[in-house]
Amino acid sequence: MFQETRRGCRLFRMAAVFAFVMVLGASAIPHEAHGAASLFGSNLPPSFADLADKVKDSVVNISTTQVIKGHPLQPFMEPNSPFREFFGDEFFKRFFGDIPKGSRKTNSLGSGVVIDASGLILTNNHVVEKATEIKIKLQNGQEYAAKVVGRDPKTDLALIQAEPDKNFPKPAALGDSNALRVGDWVMAVGNPFGLGHTVTVGIISAKGRIIGAGPYDDFLQTDAAINPGNSGGPLFNMNGEVVGINTAIVARGQGIGFAIPINVAKDLLPQLRTGKIVRGWLGIMIQDVTPEIGESFGLKETKGVLVSDVVKDSPAEKGGIEVGDIITKFNGEEVHDAHELSRRVAATPPNSKVKVELLRDGSKKVLTITLGTMPDEEEAAAQPESRESVWGLKVQNMTKPLAERFGWDSSERGVIVTEVEPDSPAAEARIQPGDLIKEVNRKKIQNVRDYNQAMKGAEKKKSLLLLVKRGQRSFYVVLQRSES
Repeated sequence: MFQETRRGCRLFRMAAVFAFVMVLGASAIPHEAHGAASLFGSNLPPSFADLADKVKDSVVNISTTQVIKGHPLQPFMEPNSPFREFFGDEFFKRFFGDIPKGSRKTNSLGSGVVIDASGLILTNNHVVEKATEIKIKLQNGQEYAAKVVGRDPKTDLALIQAEPDKNFPKPAALGDSNALRVGDWVMAVGNPFGLGHTVTVGIISAKGRIIGAGPYDDFLQTDAAINPGNSGGPLFNMNGEVVGINTAIVARGQGIGFAIPINVAKDLLPQLRTGKIVRGWLGIMIQDVTPEIGESFGLKETKGVLVSDVVKDSPAEKGGIEVGDIITKFNGEEVHDAHELSRRVAATPPNSKVKVELLRDGSKKVLTITLGTMPDEEEAAAQPESRESVWGLKVQNMTKPLAERFGWDSSERGVIVTEVEPDSPAAEARIQPGDLIKEVNRKKIQNVRDYNQAMKGAEKKKSLLLLVKRGQRSFYVVLQRSES
């Protein structure tokens, strides 16, 4: 017993000495190493509460309603449903009878930010794209009906409008996303999972990200938490200015969210206000300059964009661009890759005169070219969606993301079916998303422009003949319109 007491005393004395030494050691650490705050100076806010209070009123929650036409058993009755393929139509008719066609409502949530005193709200296109009813809810709980003013699926931006009253919040200030630096603090405000006006904080993790969302990807990456329902909400800098529109997340990742730079939105706003998006067009096929290509062309640096083809009668051909040219500057700014050039050309208004600097056989040339209007944009602006809805088809040009999604070689010609409307002639003919349409009424189809042109002559007919390619098999199929 005595020995145990002595042992306990010794342990106590040793612990006391160790603690004393640790205190002395800590006091010897230089003042500069105490904490991380000294690295940031006054740029590290003690709290984000003031910023949250400043910006919260301009952020709105968006709820949408969409009416979907079809059978109550629609998930089982889709043309490409494994249940329908396995059991067949007779199975459903035998056990469920002739199921009447009906409709059902679905609801979804998103976010937006007020950018104008007239009630204009900026959000994502995918938040409001198919909505039949849109409602916004303010921080104080007040609700307003809203309508779509303009949409741009290629950048996933949309402009909606509510009728403001005296209680409507002041618009948020729009900042400069080009001024952002990797490591800058940012705050995301939105409606994740329906939990209204949630605030999360992080930093800019990267800029200029390409994630395959569209042809003009130029995303900001942030580790501020972004979840479903945050889509369309604003990303603020520490001055309370909107620097991005929160758009996408990586489902399998943590701290990886993406926002559309606000400068992209500012460039599009004049067109979104009119409800019509028109982009500039050069008319060239381009590719990145790899080290191997650069060596073959005798380049000292691997930069610029190689012209692999020039569209006949395009602005590029009329302006003197040739196959094999390497474009190094567009309108006085250096061009680093094909994606960047495509984005810059598209953002330049049609009929603008631009300077294109290029290398041809080692010699520098500067051409002045008048941009045209991107053909697909022009056709889309001229044709209402109802022309396609008669047959129940939505199609897109072959792009790399779509080719990868549906397992096609990107060199394939034709248009890809991206959506089939339930109970439409296309659904009855078993057309599936991912099918490649090669002909319309015996006319060859290379792109959406050809498809739209062919559809003009088919809109009043009772049947439509398509040549469809699915996997390695090509076949003709006839779509029949109902008599009603």
